Amino acid sequence: MLRQAQRRLSIRYCFEIAAIFPVLPIDPFTLRIYGQYMSRYVVEGAYPISGRIKASGNKNAALPCLAATLLTEETVYLENIPDIEDIRVMLSILESLGARVEKKNPGEWEICCAAVNKVEIAEDEAAMVRASILFAGPMLGRFGRVVLPPPGGDVIGRRRLDTHFLALKALGASVEINGRFIISANKLVGLDLFLDEASVTATENALMAAVLAEGETIIRNAASEPHVQDLCRMLNAMGARIEGIGSNILRIKGVHTLGGCRFRIGSDYMEVGSFIGLAAVTGGSITIDDAGPEHLRMCRLAFGKLGINWKTDGSSIIVSADQNRKVVPDLGGMIPKIDDAPWPGFPPDLTSIITVVATQVEGTVLIHEKMFESRMFFVDKLIAMGAGIILCDPHRAVVTGPRRLRAAELTSPDVRAGMAMVIAAMAARGKSVIHNVYQIERGYENLTKRLCSLGARIERR
Repeated sequence: MLRQAQRRLSIRYCFEIAAIFPVLPIDPFTLRIYGQYMSRYVVEGAYPISGRIKASGNKNAALPCLAATLLTEETVYLENIPDIEDIRVMLSILESLGARVEKKNPGEWEICCAAVNKVEIAEDEAAMVRASILFAGPMLGRFGRVVLPPPGGDVIGRRRLDTHFLALKALGASVEINGRFIISANKLVGLDLFLDEASVTATENALMAAVLAEGETIIRNAASEPHVQDLCRMLNAMGARIEGIGSNILRIKGVHTLGGCRFRIGSDYMEVGSFIGLAAVTGGSITIDDAGPEHLRMCRLAFGKLGINWKTDGSSIIVSADQNRKVVPDLGGMIPKIDDAPWPGFPPDLTSIITVVATQVEGTVLIHEKMFESRMFFVDKLIAMGAGIILCDPHRAVVTGPRRLRAAELTSPDVRAGMAMVIAAMAARGKSVIHNVYQIERGYENLTKRLCSLGARIERR
């Protein structure tokens, strides 16, 4: 009875119980997460990185593409899938629904959802990943029903789900909220749909529901990030009819069935931006292969405001150790601003990273995080490390540098802020300890091994 009761609890409560009653049996899934939750990084900073590295597959493209395999009974082959915790959780959810999941090669997965016979996502697994909400669209489209617990993920302020449900309701679904989201529809019918915000995951859910809906769906104010584009291309490879890829207006002509396909996920430009920031703050150099430089144009402008630039060589980018590292004032000597925005604006996931970079360059810059109200709260850790930052409000921080950072004991609050702390620790003198590395490893593949290959002094314990 204890085992059954514990399985129904969230992972967070399982951690608390395990700490008090270590002999209480825990299932393998919870045990793995618990081990990662308790792990930490020990970082000895002030050593420049140097070397060559290959960019991983885009996490934010892989997650919806995995969910989209539910739309067909045929086999789907996905390539360039990053080996990170969020992916492992999504694959575990697919298996628990009845899918056959098989790893063929590093980064390559064969998935067949022909035998899927459940429409309810387990609470403990949904709580581990924000992307569990992405099962709503494909399961509704194929089975006409899905039961979803509230999704987990980063703690970066309120992340509303209204846009998802408004879109699915517009397509003909009913939504019941009673501790869980129970979504059902007898038939989905296309329409001219205007999203109340350009939400990435809401656009993806609407897409995956619309491809099997009757008639034509037009999604206006759609998100157009590279990961949304990847999902569109994969769906088209499965037989969907989507036009306007890369724009804010998507036209979807519904089809009766979708088939299998082989699709390669694009590179993770968030990871690339993180490694650029790492080279910048350590005074090092790096070559990043398969970097997708076409997706880094706004990043080039933003980093350029801090005197950080790079060269391109085909699909590779080269960040040299010889950088100006001085803030470039706006006209009239005014303090420049770096602010995030939906694509093609500066990615919000790199706001934490570029804030750390700003602490190590000469001059003053305003960082404006417009999309998540709690994401900037991590800067108190940087201030404790010696950074020259004034947090004006939950969205704006004035950063003045360069300031020598000192080692500290830190806790990662989310994926990107966690990586920002790793970067700050590598710039600081002394030995830092970073706890809750589970949050970081949700988004970065084999991080310590890859950083050590660049000369970093980082150890996972």
